[in-house]
Amino acid sequence: MAFSSGDSGGSMADINVTPLIDVLLVLLIIFIVTAPAMTMRVPIDLPQKSVNPPPPSNDPPPPIRLRVDANGQVFVNNNPVATRQVEANLLNLLPPAMQDGQAVEPADQPTLELDIDRDASYETLTTVLAAAKNIGMEKVAFLDNM
Repeated sequence: MAFSSGDSGGSMADINVTPLIDVLLVLLIIFIVTAPAMTMRVPIDLPQKSVNPPPPSNDPPPPIRLRVDANGQVFVNNNPVATRQVEANLLNLLPPAMQDGQAVEPADQPTLELDIDRDASYETLTTVLAAAKNIGMEKVAFLDNM
């Protein structure tokens, strides 16, 4: 509140900065709370453009179709699977060399085709992707289900 000193009886034309400071303090608290969440990173190995793509193998393995519905139920080749057993089920569908833990060229690996419902939980998707990464799958395709 501004007070006048003197005999003129008018008020001073100063800006009241208290609401401005209140807004700035609220913004500061919001930034302090959200800043740590913005610094967490998830490592993702994105495919790089190659000038000479590998030649296609003579007999590529059939793709593995994995579907996650809105309820979080996982289906591997249209067979329902518990979420915690996705890795074991995927491992059984891989070529024998990959089952033994050997490194296999990406051209000789089956493609993991993911059909994810728009309302599926993110946790289920990350579990499926972690399982695929743990068993060494490099060919992952997301299907567009519009």
